[in-house]
Amino acid sequence: MNVHDDRIAAFHRLHSSGCFVMPNPWDVGSARALEQMGFKALATTSSGLAWTLGRADSQVPLEEVLEHLRVVVDAVKVPVNADFEGGFAVDPQQVGANVKLAAETGIAGLSIEDSSGDEADPLFEFELAVERVRAARRAIDESGTVIVLTGRSEGFVCGRPDIDETIRRLRAYAEAGADCLYAPRIETVEHVAAIVSAVSPKPVNLLINAPFTNVAEAAQLGVRRISVGGTLARTAWGGFLQAAKEIADAGTFSRFERLPNVDALFGH
Repeated sequence: MNVHDDRIAAFHRLHSSGCFVMPNPWDVGSARALEQMGFKALATTSSGLAWTLGRADSQVPLEEVLEHLRVVVDAVKVPVNADFEGGFAVDPQQVGANVKLAAETGIAGLSIEDSSGDEADPLFEFELAVERVRAARRAIDESGTVIVLTGRSEGFVCGRPDIDETIRRLRAYAEAGADCLYAPRIETVEHVAAIVSAVSPKPVNLLINAPFTNVAEAAQLGVRRISVGGTLARTAWGGFLQAAKEIADAGTFSRFERLPNVDALFGH
């Protein structure tokens, strides 16, 4: 097995039992810092990447995302899961082609979501959404990489917070070949439990981007994987913007206290 095969195998093992946290770095430095803290896997964040480029979420083209995946994968030794948004295409065949490109970067997994970007109809039609996941599954199988495929339903993100429809879609994505299921912005214990029960025995990823639960409680609910999306990046931006605003508005520097020794973090 090569190093990428080893990471993919390790990523599959993490999904087989227990509950692990897979935080989301946005660049090489944040990825290496999280790895040093002992996290066993990491995941990219489309929003975190976009903000480093001075763009809004989902405004980074496929070629730049692929390069970002290569850079992050090469920077760490743990498995990296890719936030691959909607596969950078609508047509299932093109989604599959793009998934093959992503698989070549050395990632251990990726997610495909069902948001359309159309405010009037924000979720892809059901059959199309399922076929897109099926195409991603087929592409992974053809690539020979066995990376972990996560099927995401975005109803609670894009203004369609219907738990029954979310569960219907996640079950269909599981049947279409998704290894892991994910409905971001689910924020009640009842909804989490309902999703875990509905797609069992397949593992569920839970996004925690607000303090509505914790790792221990999520594990008790049967959640297998926890991610934080762009929230760590947003936390970093929060500290930066608050300090910069104080300088701009008041000419004072009170936030320049008790700061970390970043050089020490990276061995200098």
